[in-house]
Amino acid sequence: MFNGRVPAPFRFEVGTQRGLARTGVITTPHGPIHTPAFVPVGTKATVKAVLPEAASALGAQAVLANAYHLYLQPGADIVDAAGGLGAFMHWPGPTFTDSGGFQVMSLGVGFKKVLAMASAGITSDEVIAPGKDRLAHVDDDGVGFISHIDGSRHRFTPESSMAVQHQLGADIIFAFDECTTLMNTRGYQERSVARTAAWARRCLAAHAALTHERGHRPYQALFGVVQGAQFEDLRRAAARDLGGLPFDGYGIGGALEKAQLETIVGWVSEELPEDRPRHLLGIGEPDDLFAGVAAGADTFDCVMPSRVARNGAILHHDGRYNIATAANRRAFAPLDEECDCYTCTHYTRAYLHHLAKSDEIAGHTLATIHNVRFLVRLVDRMRAALEAGDFDPFRAEFLGRYYARRRATGS
Repeated sequence: MFNGRVPAPFRFEVGTQRGLARTGVITTPHGPIHTPAFVPVGTKATVKAVLPEAASALGAQAVLANAYHLYLQPGADIVDAAGGLGAFMHWPGPTFTDSGGFQVMSLGVGFKKVLAMASAGITSDEVIAPGKDRLAHVDDDGVGFISHIDGSRHRFTPESSMAVQHQLGADIIFAFDECTTLMNTRGYQERSVARTAAWARRCLAAHAALTHERGHRPYQALFGVVQGAQFEDLRRAAARDLGGLPFDGYGIGGALEKAQLETIVGWVSEELPEDRPRHLLGIGEPDDLFAGVAAGADTFDCVMPSRVARNGAILHHDGRYNIATAANRRAFAPLDEECDCYTCTHYTRAYLHHLAKSDEIAGHTLATIHNVRFLVRLVDRMRAALEAGDFDPFRAEFLGRYYARRRATGS
């Protein structure tokens, strides 16, 4: 909780630069973030199945919570009354909240962030995933949506998103944006980028007013969000436009094909100011993290490590595997012999196999501890490799080993 002292100003300092890839330090009122860094997602003010103290022990420098979910439950006013997100969840370090724009899109039309164009089908301006009901409607003022919890009706605008995020009190917050899908037409993407740019300016105005009004709270850094799907001209134009505005940093969001990630992030990084941090939203697979770092992203968040852990999927230097398979029933070895997490230094595959087959909650916790540590440590190693000048060899060695089994089996 804020102790009344003047908070340290938000700032970003670039360290080692290797092409677009770089190291750096983001300074926030609740401490520094050494970049590049993986930020675990605590959607509802908790990393699922893991205590905040455990997340800190895993080396996480910050956590990211979701404005949409906390707005619906328990309510941003309750988090505000608790002293802000960090105090509410007993997390002492830096915090992020996203704007809720992605959740409105994903829950509203049923599509995920990364799509394969080959399976996307026909494109249109009004898309909805098969078997889904439309729960969100976008107009130039904002987004009306139906709660996935109780069916109640709500509306987010740039101004209300800023109000919610100021109440949540995270160190880094994001401007409200429209996150499209790859199924939207080029014309719709153009209109969406223009809409997001207009919303960005409204967010800046609302943020300035709220910062003045809530001077008793630590300063919250506002990041603009660059959209534009997979169109180079739209991405570069959006980055130039937002890069000329007084944002503290930038998020890179939107639907994209996995194979194009490094190229698209590179377009954006080349246009954005070098003296402000770049956060790549919703990215967590190892090859995507390497691609993002190589293309100039500084921080990353993703639910992947905790989500797959609850289904028994274990991240390993030799590739992901399922702990519930019969091969692990009598495997009295760590989940990953090269991991230094609490799970790997205290428990065996056989024990986690038992917990998975018994559907014991402790299995979710132990698997999540390992998976989150695996990705946090991986990005820490990328940072060290950049400083040492051997990022490319480390990338080739790690990914060659991690995906060798998949290449061998063709899966």
